[in-house]
Amino acid sequence: MITLTIDGRKVEAKKGETILQAARRAGMYIPTMCYLSKVKPIASCRLCVVEVEGADGFILSCQAPALDGMEVRTNSAELFGHRQNIMKLYDVNHPLECGVCDKSGACDLQNKTLEFGVESQEFSARDHKRDLRKWQFIGYDESLCILCEKCVHVCNEVIGDDAIEIHYGGYGSKIVPKGTEELECTNCGECIAVCPVGAMISTDFQYSANAWELERIPASCAHCSAGCQLYYERKYAGTCEASEPKIYRATNEFEFTTLCGAGRFGYDFENRAEGKDEAAFAKAVEAFKKAKNVRFTSRITNEEALMLQKLKEKYGFNLVNDDARHYRRFLDSYGAMTGKSLFDGSLEGLADADGVIVLGSRILTDNPAVRYHITMASKRHNARVVYMHPMEDVQMKNVVTQFVKYEVGTEEGVLAMLAKTLLEGKVDVKKIDAFLQDLDEGYLSAESNVGEEEMEEIRRQLARCKRIALVVGEDCINHPRAENIAKLAALFERFGGMEVLPVAPKTNSLGVAMICDLDEMEEGFIVGYNAPGDFVLSSLGDGDLAMPALNQQEGTFTTLNKRVVPTHVALPFEGYCLNDIANALGMEAAYTIDYTERLPEEAGFEKVRFDDIPYHFTKIEEVRGYELRRVKRAVDSSVEAIADLPEFNGPVVYRCDPVLQFGPQTWRAAQLSSEEPVLYGSSQFAMAAKLKEGDRVKLEVNGCVMERVFRIDPDLKGTVALNPTFDLGLREDLLSSNYRYSQSKIEIVGHANE
Repeated sequence: MITLTIDGRKVEAKKGETILQAARRAGMYIPTMCYLSKVKPIASCRLCVVEVEGADGFILSCQAPALDGMEVRTNSAELFGHRQNIMKLYDVNHPLECGVCDKSGACDLQNKTLEFGVESQEFSARDHKRDLRKWQFIGYDESLCILCEKCVHVCNEVIGDDAIEIHYGGYGSKIVPKGTEELECTNCGECIAVCPVGAMISTDFQYSANAWELERIPASCAHCSAGCQLYYERKYAGTCEASEPKIYRATNEFEFTTLCGAGRFGYDFENRAEGKDEAAFAKAVEAFKKAKNVRFTSRITNEEALMLQKLKEKYGFNLVNDDARHYRRFLDSYGAMTGKSLFDGSLEGLADADGVIVLGSRILTDNPAVRYHITMASKRHNARVVYMHPMEDVQMKNVVTQFVKYEVGTEEGVLAMLAKTLLEGKVDVKKIDAFLQDLDEGYLSAESNVGEEEMEEIRRQLARCKRIALVVGEDCINHPRAENIAKLAALFERFGGMEVLPVAPKTNSLGVAMICDLDEMEEGFIVGYNAPGDFVLSSLGDGDLAMPALNQQEGTFTTLNKRVVPTHVALPFEGYCLNDIANALGMEAAYTIDYTERLPEEAGFEKVRFDDIPYHFTKIEEVRGYELRRVKRAVDSSVEAIADLPEFNGPVVYRCDPVLQFGPQTWRAAQLSSEEPVLYGSSQFAMAAKLKEGDRVKLEVNGCVMERVFRIDPDLKGTVALNPTFDLGLREDLLSSNYRYSQSKIEIVGHANE
C-alpha cells in the first residue's frame, strides 16, 4: 500500500492503482465520460484530468499511477474551466431532442452539461448528414454519438466479439461494423448498456418509455448458472394504475457486471395465469401425497428446492433432478480428492488468469459469463487460452491461442494426458504419481486423436504462466465416467495450484445439488415441477396447475461462482406457488423467502434472512449475495484406471443451443421467440448423414423425438452436428442430464420449403 494526498486528505492506495482508482476507493469524485472500470483506460474524454503538485499541466487520472507522497487536486477554477470547455465541444451540434431520446434522464451528457454550467454555446461546426443504423436488437444514431469508444472497448476487451470499430473521418467519424457491412456479433447488447448517450439503443425499447417512469427491480438472471446481476425495469402497461405492470427492459450495473443477450432481451417469460384454480390446486396436493417420484428442473430457487427436500423427508417420495444429481456426483468425487466440499475456481480468478484451459464445453453458448471472463484474461493479461473440444468454435478465435480437437467421448483420456503433461514432478502422493507415470499415452493419444506434440505445445504455452485456470464443462460433468473425470480435474487444484471451475449446467444446479438428496427415477406416479410427469406444475402455461416463472418470484440462486444471490418479484402472479402446496401438505411458512434462513448450514449456506442479503454497489465493486462456505471432507487419493475410450463412428448429434437460447424460458421471450430450431452441420456431416441443405428431418435422442430443418454451416467441420433443445418445452428436461453427444437415426420427412 502507498499513501497520497487528494484534496488535502490522506488516501491509501494499492501499488499499481491509478489516481482515479485510488480516489474512487476513497469515495472521492472525479468526473469521467469515457472511463469504464472493466476495460483498459480509454482516455478519450479528458474530463478526468487533475493537478499534481510538481507536474506541469493537467494529468489524466485514469492513466496516471498513484505514487507514494503524491499531492493531487481534483478541483480548481482552471480544472472547472477545462472541463466546461470539453462539455461545450461535446455539445456542438448534438441534437436537442432530449424530450424523445431514450437516454434522457439517465444521460451522462445531460448530467455533465448541467454539472459544468453549460448554458450557452460559443462553438459551432458545419453539420452534415448522419445515418441511423439498425442491427437486429441494436440501433445506432450517428448524430447522438460522442465517440467515447466505450462500446468498442467493451466489445473487444470483455465480450470478445470485436465486432465494431471507429471509422475515422475527422468530424465525420462514427462507429461501424468491423470488416463487414452488417453487424456480426452475439447480440449481447452491452454496447447499449455502456453508451453514455442515446447513440446505441435497444430497437425494441426505443420510444416506449422514459427512464424516470420505470421502476427498477433488483434481480439475478434466471437463464444460466452465472446468475448475473440485472434490473427488471417495469411500469404499468396502460394509463391507469390498475392496469397490469409490464417489464420494458432489463439493464445492468455495467461498470462491474456484464449481461448477455439472453438476459438483456429475454426478460418477458412470465406466466400470465388468470386467478387461482382451486380444483387444480386440490388435485396438486393429492398428487404430492400419492407421488412415487417428484421430478423437477434446476431452474428453481434455493427456497423451492428446500421445500421439495422437506416434503420428500415427510412423504418419502423420490426426488428426481438428474442434472443436479450428476453435478453433485461430480462435486463429491472432486471433493474426495481435494478434501473440500467445493472447488476453488471463480469467475474473478478466471479473469485474473494468465493461462486458461477449457475442456468439454462449447463455452460461448453454454455460459457467456465464463466466456467474458476468459476474454478479460486474454485482454488484461495476454493469457494463453487452450480450447479443447471435438468442435472448433470460430467465434472464440479472438482469444484462443491453441485449439485442440479430440474425438467425441474421450474426455477422460484427454484429461489424464493433460494431468501428466502439466503436473509432472508436482505430485507428492506415490499412488497418484504412479498412476500418471503408468498411463498408456500411446493408446490414449491414438484413440483421442490428440498428439504428443499438441500436449507438448500446451506445456510450452503455459510454462511461464503463474495463474492457470481450468474450465470443465458439461461434456465432462454428464459423461458416463464423470466421477473419475472429477478426480482427474481435482488433481490440478490439489497439486498444480490451479483454479478449477466446473460449469454448472443450469440456473441453480449447484444450489439444488447442495440442498437436496436426489434419487433415480422409479416406476410409479410422477409429479413434475416444470418437468414431465403424470401431474405437472408448470410456469410455461402448459401444465395441470399454473406456477410462477422466476421473474415472478422472490428467492435465491446459487451461482457457478459459489455465491448465493437474491432475486425479486418483477411481475405479479395471480395463481398458487409451491409454498401454498407445501403449507397444504403440513409445512409452515408465510412466504417462500421464510426458507432462506433455513437453508442447510452444513452445506455451506448462512443463516441469514432474505432481506438481509446484500444487493448494492460501491464506487469500486459489486456487493451481492454471499459466498458458500467450504466444508472439509475426508480425502480419498485413489484414481481409477482409465476406461477403454469409446468410439463414435459416423454422424454424431451434439446437444447445444444457439446464442441467446437457454431453454423454454428464453424462447418464450418476445424478442427471442422467432429463433428457429435448426440442426446445423458441416458439408462433411451432410454427406455422412445423406442430407441436403433445407431438408426437414426427424431424429430421436434418448427417447425424445423432434423435427428439425437441416442447414449447412460453413464454419463447422467434421461429422458432429449441433442440435438445439430450447423449443422442447418441458421435454427439454429429459435430455439435459445425458451425455451431450449421441448417435441418432436421422429420417428425412420433407423440405423447409414444403
